[in-house]
Amino acid sequence: MSAEKAVGIVLVSHSGQLAEAVADMARALAGGGATAPVATAGGTPDGGFGTSAELIAAAAHTVDRGAGVAVLADLGSAVLTVKALLAEGGELPDGTRLVDAPFVEGTVAAVVTASAGADIDAVEAAAREAYDYRKL
Repeated sequence: MSAEKAVGIVLVSHSGQLAEAVADMARALAGGGATAPVATAGGTPDGGFGTSAELIAAAAHTVDRGAGVAVLADLGSAVLTVKALLAEGGELPDGTRLVDAPFVEGTVAAVVTASAGADIDAVEAAAREAYDYRKL
């Protein structure tokens, strides 16, 4: 997998610690080799709980390699902030998508799939399929 052509992954959470922990777990489960670029936008710029459009945009530009950016958000205003950025246009790299997927399972699926060199459609599909994972 070439990191230069990989789909980027952005994790948006109300908590910086949660976003970082999920990113760390996904990278670890991606097989230990080269992983797709992953960035987090957790909490507010001052370290509080909440979401920040500025942090989200910065994270998306950090992981953009021209193959698309998949954004996974935890809940509520995190989702709404990403939707607003996409609707405004110009704030996020071209090819950025908000992916409707469970935050933890979807992130693992997205990072593993992107790390294998898949395109943005396959990354989104893998993340969305995580809704179907049954635990019992």
